[in-house]
Amino acid sequence: MTTPATPRNQPLGPGAILLWLVGAAAAFLLLFYLITVILRQMPDPIGPRADLFVEGAQITLQLTVVSGLIGLIIGVVAGIQKTSASWLVRAPANLFVWLIRGTPLLIQILFVYNALPPILAGIGLDVQLNEFWSAVIALSLNVGAYNAEVIRAGILAIPRGQTEAARSLGLSGAQTMRTVVLPQALRLVVPPLVNNLVALLKDSSLASSIALLELTLAGQRVSSESFLPVPVLTTVGAVYLALTTVMTFFTDQLERRVKIATR
Repeated sequence: MTTPATPRNQPLGPGAILLWLVGAAAAFLLLFYLITVILRQMPDPIGPRADLFVEGAQITLQLTVVSGLIGLIIGVVAGIQKTSASWLVRAPANLFVWLIRGTPLLIQILFVYNALPPILAGIGLDVQLNEFWSAVIALSLNVGAYNAEVIRAGILAIPRGQTEAARSLGLSGAQTMRTVVLPQALRLVVPPLVNNLVALLKDSSLASSIALLELTLAGQRVSSESFLPVPVLTTVGAVYLALTTVMTFFTDQLERRVKIATR
């Protein structure tokens, strides 16, 4: 007689992930509302410009979410390539990771914004990138390179016997990776992927270098207008702290739920 599955060994299904996403979205909406209310009550130069800080914080979060999702996809693809037995498959991923991890993120953002459009125009592609999407491309590639190393380590941590067992059952290499190895690897590497996401939120401040009105540039503008850097930078730091606190809370919940699901 089989015993019913307990909450400890139930898989992390779509319903749980959807509930987590809804909860995170609701928490950030509440956070932005509270930030708006609190900042509007503060004296000059913060109160009259509260909406500018909130707008910057919203763009910062949008940059983080969009770049994080794209970077996860890039990391999975590059991570799988780096574990391939064929050097022709490994070489592009190794070159990509070496190049991105070996150059500063600031240079990458400036390159995408200032140099990439002329390069594309030189090969006949008329692509216009605004500040937001230039920052997204640079941030996605950067976090994707770091995610690739994390994914590679997770894949290599799966016992080789599982791959051999799957292949003996008639699964192809791609099927084995998709249905056996990768799901387990992703669960193993949730903590470092979460750390990369939180770091990405803070690294998004470098997008101010291309005049994208995220939180850091909003603070710089208010500081330049008011000549009061202390309250402005304190406010910017407090808003960043609030964003990272809420994000860390929900990513910790996801990490804990993944650990329970794998017991």
